[in-house]
Amino acid sequence: MLSVKPLMFDFMKATLRKIGNSQGVLIPKPFLTQLGLENEVEMNVEGDAIVLRRPRNSTREGWAEASKLIAKKNEDALVLGDFANEDDAELEW
Repeated sequence: MLSVKPLMFDFMKATLRKIGNSQGVLIPKPFLTQLGLENEVEMNVEGDAIVLRRPRNSTREGWAEASKLIAKKNEDALVLGDFANEDDAELEW
């Protein structure tokens, strides 16, 4: 967790700058440092504000690589083993 001293002001005016067909705002380094922002942000509109947040990790981030590593190490045996489907004959589809 970051232990950066909070900034001493609540709001700061910034100038919109034209970037192609869009516009951008330069975010001061102390803001970036305080929030731990680097290359990406999550952005949405809440009421009359544009809100930037640190990206949340994807729920399944890294799962594909981890499963490939498990398979490569031959550690992909079923934990519960096989189980019978004895009751399947009684099911009506």
